[in-house]
Amino acid sequence: MIPRFISFEGGEGAGKSTQVRILSSALASLGHPVLRTREPGGSAGAEAVRGLLLSRPWDPLAEMALHFAARREHWARSLRPSLDAGSWVVCDRFFDSTLAYQVGGQGAPREVWTQLRATLLGDVAPDLTLLLDLPVEAGLARAGARGETNRYETLGPEFHARVRQTFLRQAEAEPARFAVIDATQPREVVSAAILAVCRERLGLS
Repeated sequence: MIPRFISFEGGEGAGKSTQVRILSSALASLGHPVLRTREPGGSAGAEAVRGLLLSRPWDPLAEMALHFAARREHWARSLRPSLDAGSWVVCDRFFDSTLAYQVGGQGAPREVWTQLRATLLGDVAPDLTLLLDLPVEAGLARAGARGETNRYETLGPEFHARVRQTFLRQAEAEPARFAVIDATQPREVVSAAILAVCRERLGLS
């Protein structure tokens, strides 16, 4: 079976990391080699950039450039070699997060996002993007209950509402790539919905 590239997107507290882990385990149990990874990060250079991004506030354009620098390194050093070797890739965030957070949330120009994506990634895109969606208040409450707070989680609900709406608009614009999953449901229900989408869209068996 042709290896596939699956990305997970969504706001804070949506359960992406948990569902990335569950889907990766399900793929492995079906006999598929799989790379479970994340952004920013996923390779040595990209992880170094992740530390910079989470350490302090940045100008929105500078922040976008750092995300794409890390993403290019991630693609070149980890994602593309894994796909070429026959592994499925399950990634916690990809370029849609930069669109949602830096363009939608922080107000960076969308045309710069478009240019950076084209220059650094060409026509690279996930085969399937799973958007875990839930109301902002519920997501921030879940994130706060974890006891660990990152820089983005401290931003106000208005910021996170813009992020959510950007994700939803992008999903509406690209229905063939996106599947929106109701993340307010119990974990096992979300996992079952994700697996059903993978079977329907990607022919997973």
